[in-house]
Amino acid sequence: MPFGVAKNNLSVIENGLAKIAVAVGIVMVTAAFFELAIIGWGGPASFFAHPARIALAISTFLMAAAAVISSGNLIPGEREDRSNRWVIAAFGVLGLLVAYLPARTDRIGFFTLDGESIRWIGVFLFTAGGILRIWPVFVLGRRFSGLVAIQPGHSLVTEGIYGAIRHPSYLGLLVNVLGWSFAFRSGVGVVLTALMIPPLIARIRSEESLLRTQFGSAYEAYCARTFRLIPGVY
Repeated sequence: MPFGVAKNNLSVIENGLAKIAVAVGIVMVTAAFFELAIIGWGGPASFFAHPARIALAISTFLMAAAAVISSGNLIPGEREDRSNRWVIAAFGVLGLLVAYLPARTDRIGFFTLDGESIRWIGVFLFTAGGILRIWPVFVLGRRFSGLVAIQPGHSLVTEGIYGAIRHPSYLGLLVNVLGWSFAFRSGVGVVLTALMIPPLIARIRSEESLLRTQFGSAYEAYCARTFRLIPGVY
């Protein structure tokens, strides 16, 4: 077998294994996240006693399924800003707290928001934020990485939603977490959502710095006509 063919076959195998690893990771993280919420609410029977929480579960696992079939990855690519990896750890810790505390505080009635309708507003925001979070993964394909990295063949996407905001997936993350908090009427969850903003901004700055070094004036021009997260605001 020619060396070039063997090398290409090896690359295909490695990419396939990486894809499987990411899919398994998504399933495990989603299951663990939801298990913490169920524990926080006192068990499956208590958790699924309210239709809003059933809707939340359905939305969660549909989004996990979409993430599994997407082309997102955790590959460092051709160049990575490794100094930004601390953000992943910060999101990991905050994610564990978000999974458990809103459900727990809802159950014991600590720092809860008034009204049952807030639960359904939360389900809507959670789902809308999740769609906004995952949509860019399908748009960017292999260019979308959980790391701050330049992938092989990386190119700028400046159309569609990227024609208005540069980081729609991060906006989706914040809306998604806020919706989760509202679904449990959790004031603590709202605080945790706010605590995600500093590491998220650090991540955005790191990404934009890397993209500036990669694409130069083209990226500068793109930044000049778009907003980071919220059109007209930031």
